Amino acid sequence: MGREALCQARWPGGSGEVKALLETQELIFRGALKRTIAIAQLDGVRVAGDELLFSVGNEHYALALGASVAASWAKKIATPPPTLRQKLGLGTSGKALVIGSVVDAALETALKGETAAAAGEAEMSVAAVEDETQLLAALAIHERTIPQRPIWIAHRKGAKALFGDNAVRVVMRQRGYIDSKSTAVSADFSATRYARK
Repeated sequence: MGREALCQARWPGGSGEVKALLETQELIFRGALKRTIAIAQLDGVRVAGDELLFSVGNEHYALALGASVAASWAKKIATPPPTLRQKLGLGTSGKALVIGSVVDAALETALKGETAAAAGEAEMSVAAVEDETQLLAALAIHERTIPQRPIWIAHRKGAKALFGDNAVRVVMRQRGYIDSKSTAVSADFSATRYARK
């Protein structure tokens, strides 16, 4: 979830009250200005007095957010979002024991160079599952090798997912696991971290 503010704004050819929404990848305007701008397109982001100033190409914008909110938004814009590797805790927390096949390119990229050669090196398990049978098989391996560590379950997402988040959660909770974190992996997959209660 991003940040939002109702504020006065200036833009090329106009000014007025807008609702500004600062999301992870974009800045969205509603109200007197209706526009969505990718964060990557913002240049010259700075704070002047009570305003957040930036440019998009040759267009200059100003949002009267107040000094502290403007500074907070400028910092968030300047800070890149965490990578999937960082969200999974790879590299900082340790390597992952990969159970089964990784069918998602984004997950495969995040795991590159961060997989454990042996269970003793692993700080977590990662399993991509398509159905309950694969989930139960992954859990059996996890519980046999590193049961004291968390396991990330990557699963399909969206309305068309045959075995998605809710189905995974039901199976995991029936087996004494509790979910503590989730993240989007790609357009097709999400991942949820589980550990024993």
